[in-house]
Amino acid sequence: MANASPNPPRLRLRVTAAAESAIRGGHPWVYDASIREQNRAGTAGELAVIFDRKDKFLALGLYDALSPIRVRVLHHGKPVTADDAWWRARLQATLARRAGLFDAQTTGYRCISGESDGWPGLVLDRYDTTFVLKLYSAVWLPRVGEIVQWLSEALPPGRLVLRLSRNIQSLAEKDFSLRDGQVLRGDAPAGPVVFLETGIRFEAEVIRGQKTGFFLDQRENRRRVEMLAAGRDVLNAFSFSGGFSLYAARGGARSTTDLDISPHALDSARRNFTLNAGAPHIAACRHECAQADTFHWLAASDRADFDLVILDPPSLAKREAERAGAVQAYRRLALLGIPRLRRGGILVAASCSAHVSSEEFFGAVLDALSTAGRPFVELARTTHAPDHPATFPEAHYLKCVFVKLEP
Repeated sequence: MANASPNPPRLRLRVTAAAESAIRGGHPWVYDASIREQNRAGTAGELAVIFDRKDKFLALGLYDALSPIRVRVLHHGKPVTADDAWWRARLQATLARRAGLFDAQTTGYRCISGESDGWPGLVLDRYDTTFVLKLYSAVWLPRVGEIVQWLSEALPPGRLVLRLSRNIQSLAEKDFSLRDGQVLRGDAPAGPVVFLETGIRFEAEVIRGQKTGFFLDQRENRRRVEMLAAGRDVLNAFSFSGGFSLYAARGGARSTTDLDISPHALDSARRNFTLNAGAPHIAACRHECAQADTFHWLAASDRADFDLVILDPPSLAKREAERAGAVQAYRRLALLGIPRLRRGGILVAASCSAHVSSEEFFGAVLDALSTAGRPFVELARTTHAPDHPATFPEAHYLKCVFVKLEP
């Protein structure tokens, strides 16, 4: 780590006029190219004070010398003292936003959603009595001990697991002795942990699974699928652990087919169906699995043997340079999925690519429908669930469209 004097002067920054305007508008990122003056080198996670052109306080943020996002803004407006009491109050306010959103039938949800909750680069998800802290930025590494203490006092007793973004794992282990999948509080789980979502039991692989162990952000869309599934044969493409299929089955689907390239994901889907075997509609639904690349599997046949097709791929654009190709891929995916629908069938198409705008995504799907020549009625467009707020443009990643083909 960088050498520093025992009491270095406070890290002070000035930024470009455009960055000043963005900060005042609530944007939480300050890029390295926007910094025009800095009094000294900063260290990971150090508090940085940003002043405006009139030398007045503008914002307070966490400094990251290793990222193009050089400062992650915590607060803008009037000056504050970011002491222990300030952090604790901030956490209580964040958790209070979830009050009343869920009852005892939902024990899996997001407690802290990064920048949109005022905790840039930090996510906290709950899975029953297990909480998963996911860090996407090195700015939080020096504060993990404090975070554990704050969470331990604010949350119910239980397990706390640390998950780390790949780009910070080496630094975390080398300088802070922190590892991805490390249990920070409680005992290590013997396997996946089980939680409830609208009364359906799911397992979450909190130690090594994708994201924090499950895709909680699609909950509201899964609920909508349940309401549309009665009597239908359902294809769940890019199924992961079968979330949409379980909801469809409980909604009275005749059959569900989980399609995924990962045998591990399909095994998880089978276990989730077993977990819910006591639910009459789920037990009565025929559940099948197909291991294949979704694009290839759909292209291999154009038989219209489904009444509801769900297309929920992983992000097809992880960076801006991939945006145009992703838009075309969403269009192609819809073109491959539409022929698999019977008359009166429903297409559910989703995107989790932040670099693809809602307009681009919805346009690609609707263009595919027009090209396919299948008359349709648009049922709904959806975005983020209440526990996954999006308060600035780059946070708007999730979009989904529900379309019904005419009989």
